[in-house]
Amino acid sequence: RIIVVCYFEEENDWWVSKHLKKPLRSTVTSVAWHPNSVLLAAGSTDGHARVFSSFIKGNDARPEASAWGERLPFNTVCGEYLNATAGWVHSVAFSPSGNALAFAAHDSSVTVVYPSAPEQPPAAVISISTQLLPFADLLWISESEIVCAGYDCEAYRFSGSENGWHLTGSVEKANGGGQRGEQHEESARNMFRAMDLRGRAGGNEVTKLPTVHQNSINKLRSYQESGGQVTKISTAGVDGR
Repeated sequence: RIIVVCYFEEENDWWVSKHLKKPLRSTVTSVAWHPNSVLLAAGSTDGHARVFSSFIKGNDARPEASAWGERLPFNTVCGEYLNATAGWVHSVAFSPSGNALAFAAHDSSVTVVYPSAPEQPPAAVISISTQLLPFADLLWISESEIVCAGYDCEAYRFSGSENGWHLTGSVEKANGGGQRGEQHEESARNMFRAMDLRGRAGGNEVTKLPTVHQNSINKLRSYQESGGQVTKISTAGVDGR
């Protein structure tokens, strides 16, 4: 329930830590820096995504005023957003400009927040529900596109703006995320039906997934960028790939 922010104190030749505590009341699952290196987003198991100021006087350059705030003392809460079903927040990330925040939760949703002004309601909070398994990580590849990956063993692309977001499909396939979700659901239904009728999960079913990863994906990273956009990504999964 604590985020530790460390900085090097040259005068004493030592690292010093300061703690972001309030209003955290549950385990922190994910953190992400804002492009200004002062604001910090955090997701936790209480279903909230929050934006904190980690500004340390005398160490950090004062950031420019933005929709997240102007005066930013340490531990200022610049934004606090609850997942619709209070599901655990698995991943948080700022857009390349820092003017939007996205977070993925255990209810298989992705939420994008556009702040309006300090201490004012956000201009938009857009939640995209999916029929897929939960996402463990997300990555902005531009101001209008996000890639998410997790327990469905493949990466999916989302597109949108302040006016709305939608799931555009799988990164690996062109047939779309909805169809993949339906196929996974049908496959699981058939497996449990076979277990109920025959006491086993079937003998001739193909167990290899039609995806690069054969288990959940837990990390997404930018691999190559051009013109301020991510052109290639890398993924890391539980299967060691």
